[in-house]
Amino acid sequence: MSERGEETGKHAPVVTPSGEGGPASEALATTPGADAPTWPPEFAERYRAAGHWRGETFGRMLRERAAAHPDRIALVDPAPERRTWTYRELDERADRLAAGFAARGIGRGDRVVLQLPNVGEFVEVVFALFRIGALPVYALPAHRDTEIGYFCSFTEAVAYVIPDRHAGFDHRALAARVRERTPTLRHVFVAGDPGVHTALADVPVDADPPEGGPEPHEPAFLQLSGGTTGVPKLIPRTHDDYIYSLRGSNEICGVGADTRFLVVLPAAHNFPMSSPGWLGTLYAGGTVVLCPRPDPETAFPLIERERITMTGLVPPLALVWTEAGPAARQDLSSLELVLVGGAKYGEEAARRLTPALGCRLMQVFGMAEGLVNYTRLDDDEETVVTTQGRPISPDDEIRIVDDAGNAVAEGEFGHLLTRGPYTIRGYWRAPAHNATAFTEDGFYRTGDIVRRTPTGHLVVEGRAKDQINRGGEKVAPTEIENIILAHPSVHDVSVVAVADEYLGERSLAYVILRAGAEPLKPAAIKRFVRERGVAAYKVPDLVEFVGAFPHTGVGKVSKNRLRSTAVTHEQ
Repeated sequence: MSERGEETGKHAPVVTPSGEGGPASEALATTPGADAPTWPPEFAERYRAAGHWRGETFGRMLRERAAAHPDRIALVDPAPERRTWTYRELDERADRLAAGFAARGIGRGDRVVLQLPNVGEFVEVVFALFRIGALPVYALPAHRDTEIGYFCSFTEAVAYVIPDRHAGFDHRALAARVRERTPTLRHVFVAGDPGVHTALADVPVDADPPEGGPEPHEPAFLQLSGGTTGVPKLIPRTHDDYIYSLRGSNEICGVGADTRFLVVLPAAHNFPMSSPGWLGTLYAGGTVVLCPRPDPETAFPLIERERITMTGLVPPLALVWTEAGPAARQDLSSLELVLVGGAKYGEEAARRLTPALGCRLMQVFGMAEGLVNYTRLDDDEETVVTTQGRPISPDDEIRIVDDAGNAVAEGEFGHLLTRGPYTIRGYWRAPAHNATAFTEDGFYRTGDIVRRTPTGHLVVEGRAKDQINRGGEKVAPTEIENIILAHPSVHDVSVVAVADEYLGERSLAYVILRAGAEPLKPAAIKRFVRERGVAAYKVPDLVEFVGAFPHTGVGKVSKNRLRSTAVTHEQ
């Protein structure tokens, strides 16, 4: 599962809320008061008739689960001391917090920037905002002044919810700086010691939450894209479309009342929220366990103690768990399924996971903008380790096209375009970007290079912007990374482009060796790749051994930062 949002080509514009662009055969409509395009009426009718959109909202969903099984444990927060919430308690606490927010003037349609780590208060706040129809704007714990200031200003946020301190950083000081320059920001709520702000614990009141919550077709929250064009774009997801993706994910992954899902990645991220994630688990009546840190030293004891059955990891973290699994002192036998997504998971790495952790692997490929693909529980091993799955919905439409927008031959690599019942039709307040990110007939340009197998599974080559153009020859980094990962001394690898005066770009392989491995020279890596029988232009021009990679806020390798340092290498 990966976050998107990049400019992927200059094509015919769509009709946008501001009226930009020419007329389109399937012009995008806007909900009154909304700030983003939504599905044309004929598509909305089709998705309702198919049973995809059932008129559910998240607030009513929690109410119904609390009525059906009030005493079942919904949520576990293990740190610093173990706290639990039954479904009844979570529902009641969401009600009281919603009433408190409303008493402070926060209402339907207001935006609230939420930047909490994996703590129980995160879930309470989300459902309280769902209940009154305010929109959480999901920020990641790693975001700082630039990102938070932009989110608060751009969304005209009325409130900002933070921890007091997290990972050694004082969020209260950040909030004070942002509040000074954001006129709309009336409240800062703090989980913990509030300092000069308001304690989140002081907000709940004993009163009924306001009536007249959100409608199913209205936005439920704003997510962040993972684009590389500066600050992230905002992705409006509706109750109807997102809940449909939860139902589909639950069915594919076998999520039920007995599922115990460990939230290892930041809870605000799309992957651990919905694939099937903590929201999918709550939808099914299962138990969500929050993990404060993703390392095996923290997560493995929780798997044993809480009898975790399912979790989701990004590829770099999956590699760390795979290395640690065989030597683990904890009993990991309850773990049935690990989902890996967020970036391309190499075949060599995928083959190691099941033997190391003793559980099944499911690959996930998708985006916060919508489309999600899974390998299936009944797929054979080769399909699971060599593909990134097939779409959730029969109404997920896929196009694979060349640079000119023409369909490629079946089985050939090309640019992935998609539309469907849970893929957005436009970013929030971004008409100019929407004109290039979406086709005239509503297909989202994902920026991914993929091919489709005869079974309908997608194989991801990488991001269009990650491809290396070496003197006119195209090199797919994931292909070379997969080869280098097979070296017995290599723990992880990331291949990026470095500018070259003569070739335009050369390839640079950053390599992390396994703990205890004998030192290698760059020539040994190049020889290993060459001996696998690939074209000479695919052998890395440069190899650099490093101790770690820079990562994004959710734990994915940041190729942007690697590329930014890969400018003066000589070998």
